[in-house]
Amino acid sequence: MTFELFLQHLANGISLGSLYALIAIGYTMVYGILRLINFAHGDVVMLGAYAAFYGAALLVLPWYIAFPLAILITAGIGVVIERVAYKPLREYPRINLFTAAVAVSFLIENLGIVIFGGRPFAFTRPGFMDVNLSVGKTSIISYTPFIVITAGVLFAVLLYLVNKTKAGMAMRALSKDIETTGLVGVNTDRIIMYTFALGSALAAAGGILWAIKFPQINPLMGVMPGLKAFIAAVLGGIGNIPGAMIGGFVLGISEILIVAFLPNLSGYRDAFAFAILILLLLFRPNGIMGEVQAEKV
Repeated sequence: MTFELFLQHLANGISLGSLYALIAIGYTMVYGILRLINFAHGDVVMLGAYAAFYGAALLVLPWYIAFPLAILITAGIGVVIERVAYKPLREYPRINLFTAAVAVSFLIENLGIVIFGGRPFAFTRPGFMDVNLSVGKTSIISYTPFIVITAGVLFAVLLYLVNKTKAGMAMRALSKDIETTGLVGVNTDRIIMYTFALGSALAAAGGILWAIKFPQINPLMGVMPGLKAFIAAVLGGIGNIPGAMIGGFVLGISEILIVAFLPNLSGYRDAFAFAILILLLLFRPNGIMGEVQAEKV
């Protein structure tokens, strides 16, 4: 493999890792506070992509309006899911919340098939994202740097919100001890709602960028990205936001480079991700940056 071809694969791996990281953050934020694996999160990714698709195709909105509007709508849907499906079960055993998350996932997928239809739709990229760019002898399509730059901006905004705002401080406090944080006057219900909105917004952004990179959408499109983002979250340390980012990039880059160096194994690309999960749980169950946390009951 030439150095130029390696750089091209590396760029593809970084863009794929950016998508995994964006989606993984939603998993890790919700788990950090509620100790809930929100398996409906991958389907929120799909809803974000469809919202952007219909905003551009049906309402004929320009992409720079349709995409942010889709993110806002999906953030609202995330809040509705939390209010309707998860909030009434917070005081019950964790298995009840887990079961509700699986049920919500299947409900969204099947509603998607009924409402959107089972036939895939082509997702049209804005014209400037389909330009071939040459960096030396390396050629990449312009959507690759767009994905990476957009994800980087969203990561920076997220880290600012979590580390520099009162709501972010409350989120971090809830992740340590939700009961004690509530006793000192923090509105825990509002912060949980804020967490779901923020995580769903990032999932929507990930779904839109995923549809830009792989320009076809269908009601089940969020299943595999959601599962792999969950692996990325576990890889980085579930409950740790920087860890989720690192896990996403490690998984995305590894996945692309394994296929690049061993093309005969390209059919096992998804299996490789799950093999990482199994090995991780065996040898480092807390992930790269994870900490041992007491299970909430």
